Amino acid sequence: MRPKNLIKEEAIRTVALQMIAEEGLENLSMQKLAKVAGISPRTIYIKYENKEDLLIKLFIEEVLGAYEKAILQNFAPDMPFAKGVKLIWLNGFNYLTNNRHAFALMQYGKSSPLLNKAYQQKNIKEGDYFGPVMQFLQINVEKGVIKDFPHEIHRALLFSPAIDLVAEYFDYQTRPVQIITPEVILACCDVVIKGMLNN
Repeated sequence: MRPKNLIKEEAIRTVALQMIAEEGLENLSMQKLAKVAGISPRTIYIKYENKEDLLIKLFIEEVLGAYEKAILQNFAPDMPFAKGVKLIWLNGFNYLTNNRHAFALMQYGKSSPLLNKAYQQKNIKEGDYFGPVMQFLQINVEKGVIKDFPHEIHRALLFSPAIDLVAEYFDYQTRPVQIITPEVILACCDVVIKGMLNN
């Protein structure tokens, strides 16, 4: 049988992620979270200093690792460039569209100091996550397949357009026709691949 405090902690995380997915980050408060989880606010503050601390820990422990695992499914650093990029995009699209809470936290992290704070708190360094993707990019630079940009630029080109398309996907869920399909993702991916090629 699991300790009572572990069960409470799991309840806090589960309910927080559910609230983020259903109501958005702006509607998440520690008091509301405590009420929905059926525990006292004091219990939450034993584990988390404040809302930002909760979000940082959720991001690192519930989102970052799962997103990396999804991205790297069937991926190898030495695979052909176009094939690798398409796999990264489709894996990311499938994960994020099925995990709206993860996407919400990622978006929040982009527009706040959350990610940098999370990395500092856990002493996460460049390459601790998505190492195989960085290797993949470096291999293709060395082979002359892609332009030799700094890795921050390669990362932005590889991930930012795909994440923006996921945002459009969620926007279109409330409209009559969904325009962001896997086929559209692959067509857009082809544009990014052509832009990165060294020719």
